Amino acid sequence: MSSQTTTLPARPATADDAEPAVEVADLVKRYGRSSRPAVDGLSFAVRRGEVFGLLGPNGAGKTTTVGVLTTRVTKTSGRATVAGIDVSADPVAARAVLGVVPQRPNLDRSLDARGNLVWHAAYHGVPRARRRALADELLERMGLADKATTNPDELSGGQAQRLIIARGLMHDPRVLFLDEPSTGLDPQARLFVHDRVAELAASGVTVVLTTHDMDEAAKLADRVGIVDHGRLLALDTPSALVAALPGEATIDLTLTGADVATLRGRIDAVRGIAGVEDLTGERPDTHLRVRCDGEAGAVLAPVLGAVADAGATVSEVDLGEPTLEDVFIDLTGRGLR
Repeated sequence: MSSQTTTLPARPATADDAEPAVEVADLVKRYGRSSRPAVDGLSFAVRRGEVFGLLGPNGAGKTTTVGVLTTRVTKTSGRATVAGIDVSADPVAARAVLGVVPQRPNLDRSLDARGNLVWHAAYHGVPRARRRALADELLERMGLADKATTNPDELSGGQAQRLIIARGLMHDPRVLFLDEPSTGLDPQARLFVHDRVAELAASGVTVVLTTHDMDEAAKLADRVGIVDHGRLLALDTPSALVAALPGEATIDLTLTGADVATLRGRIDAVRGIAGVEDLTGERPDTHLRVRCDGEAGAVLAPVLGAVADAGATVSEVDLGEPTLEDVFIDLTGRGLR
């Protein structure tokens, strides 16, 4: 796969550029008779040309929110707009200005790669004279020019994902929604997709992505919104969110032989510790992340001493710095993976 990049032409600035590309205000969605809403008064705005990450654990409400914004889910109350269009009042107009790249491939296997793009363009009313040329242009940009007549079943996972992104761009959307854009891709394919997302934003396309990959969100997103239980917990740039965390360094401990509550209590009592998070999840061993007020090396010995006093055995130690994942766990108490 070539690492060569193609710069997309920038979209001309308009008088509407001051208006948010995406906005939700007091958005509420309830399913059936459930007393607990999936989305509970959510409000945020996405700037034009921004890459915006919407993060949250399973069941947090992010998928429902994107479903409302892409007209697939009917809201209970509140307001949701894309490119200034109320998605509930005029869903047809909204679908004309937005593109969707789903997490699971949904290409038409009865058509080749170019045919998938041309059919999508026809569905969205792109003039017949432009469809094939536009399809070939996007295939070139996505590194798929030599796959134009290939059936989707014969494409690799990365190639299929790039074709789905190309399909989502065939009607020149102003906002592109990406759901887990690089899940299951190898590192080279991930890098290619990440480069294309950056190019799209540079060309004026607003990108809203959901992801479970904290490194991906930190790399791609200009700002991230973290949601849980249908509510917005934080919204800022990744660097600002990380900077707001207590602690300047981290110590990751993999250990066995003591319960988490005892370990956290012993480690918290060490001078210079800003907090202890349990990252064990479904791992067989206990995994703790210790946040330190100063350098990790300065408190490593007393931390290991506290662990030994609790009767635990350490099998692995990693020193690092706070990340967006630490922000997420600090806010929600839950890991994304």
